[in-house]
Amino acid sequence: MKPAYLGIDFGTSGARAIVIDADRQIQAQTSIKFAASIAAADLAESWRTTLFQLIAQLPAELRSQLQSIAINGTSSTVLICDCQGQPIAPPLLYNDARGATALDQVKAIAPPNHTVVSATSSLAKLLWLAEEREQGTGRREQEEDSRSRNLSTYPAPHFLHQADWLSFLLHGKLGISDYHNALKLGYDVGELRYPGWLQRASIPFQLPIVVAPGTPIAPVQVDLSERFGLPTDCMVCAGTTDSIAAFLASGAASPGEAVTSLGSTLVLKLLSEARVDDSHYGIYSHRLGNLWLVGGASNTGGAVLQQFFTAEELQSLSQQIQPDRPSPFNYYPLPKPGERFPINDPALSPRLEPRPNNPVEFLHGLLESIARIEAEGYQRLQQLGATALTQVYTAGGGAKNAAWTMIRSRHLHVPVLPSAQTEAAYGTALLARKGREEQGTMRKEKM
Repeated sequence: MKPAYLGIDFGTSGARAIVIDADRQIQAQTSIKFAASIAAADLAESWRTTLFQLIAQLPAELRSQLQSIAINGTSSTVLICDCQGQPIAPPLLYNDARGATALDQVKAIAPPNHTVVSATSSLAKLLWLAEEREQGTGRREQEEDSRSRNLSTYPAPHFLHQADWLSFLLHGKLGISDYHNALKLGYDVGELRYPGWLQRASIPFQLPIVVAPGTPIAPVQVDLSERFGLPTDCMVCAGTTDSIAAFLASGAASPGEAVTSLGSTLVLKLLSEARVDDSHYGIYSHRLGNLWLVGGASNTGGAVLQQFFTAEELQSLSQQIQPDRPSPFNYYPLPKPGERFPINDPALSPRLEPRPNNPVEFLHGLLESIARIEAEGYQRLQQLGATALTQVYTAGGGAKNAAWTMIRSRHLHVPVLPSAQTEAAYGTALLARKGREEQGTMRKEKM
C-alpha cells in the first residue's frame, strides 16, 4: 500500500482538501465553497458538514491509504464548547472585532505591545466571551436555540480555535491546540508554555493543551474510520493556521524569503533570523524550527475586489491595465472599517474615493493601493529588525493575476515569484506527512 497524507484547509471563503504521496506529489484534491451568507449560529455545523464532505469526496482508494491528516484554520477564529465538544455559542471569526471592548482587560494582564493586544486576537475574543457569559447573554442565546442549561453546574467550557475543534471531530481528544494557532491566545512560543501572566488571569474557560504543529495526536475515531474507509491507524496531527500552511506550501526556506497570501485578506510572512513582535503595528512572530516567521495580516485583499468586480471582470479588466505605469489613485481598500496591519486601528475607515468612471482605472487604483500596503508591511517588518527581504513568493487567488504581480514587484523592489504550490491545503498535507514520518523515526529509535 502506498502511503498518502491529507491536508485540509479551512479558509475565509471555502475549504479544500489535498492528498499527497510520499514524494510530495498531489494525488487528489477537492474543494467546497461556503454559502454566501451563513447565520452565525450555523457556522460550526457548516464547518462540520464541510469537513466530512471533503473527506467523502476523495477517491476511496486514496482514503484507504491515508497515513495522517492535518487541518489548518483561519488565525484567531475561535469557539467555546462543552465537555462533549458541542459548541455552546456561535464562533467568532478571524476579523471579528468585538474584542475591542475587552482591550482594557487585555492590556491590564498582558505585557505592553504584546501580540494579544489587538481587538481581533484570540485572547481579546476569549475575554469578550467571558464577559458575555458573565452577563448571561450566552445563556439567553442557548435558550433561544433550545439548548438551555445552567452553565454554573457544568465544567468550565473549552476554548478552542477553528483548527482545534475540527481536528477534535476526527480524533476525539478535546482541548488540544498547536502553537501556531495559540500564539494570539498568549502562548509563549519561545518558552513553549503559557506565560505566568496568563496563568494568573481569572479565565472561566479551559485553555487547550498546546503542542508543536504536526504532532501526532491520536488515530481517527473508529466510527469515522469505518464510515470513510480510513486505516484504523491513520493519525490526526496537530494543525496550523491558513497563512502558515500557505508559507509551508510555497517552497520558501531561507531567511529573507517571504510569502504574500493574496486571498480574501492580505497576509505577509517573512522568514527571519530575528523575532519581531509589536502589537502597535499588528506584527507578530511564529516559530518555525530555529527561525521565525515574522508578519502580519491586513484586512485589505480580494474581499474588497469582489465587492466591485466578478471573477470574470477581474480577469478581463486586469489584462487592460498597464502595470508599468503607476495609478494616480491612492486608496485604502477595506471591506468595512477596521485594520490590523501595517496599521492596527479597529476604527480605520475604508478609502475608496474618488472613483473614476472607467472600471479599468478603478481596478488599477485598487491593485496599486493593495500593493502599496503590502510594501509598507514588509518595510515595517524590516524597520523593526526582521531579516532584509530578498524575494517574495505569492499564494492565494491573486497569484494568478499577472498585472498585479508586475505592480507588486515595482513596489517591493525584489523578485516576485509564484509559490511552488499555491494552496494552503498542500502545506498542511506536508505537515501531516512530516508528523507521521517523525513519529515513525521515533518508534525506530526506541526499538
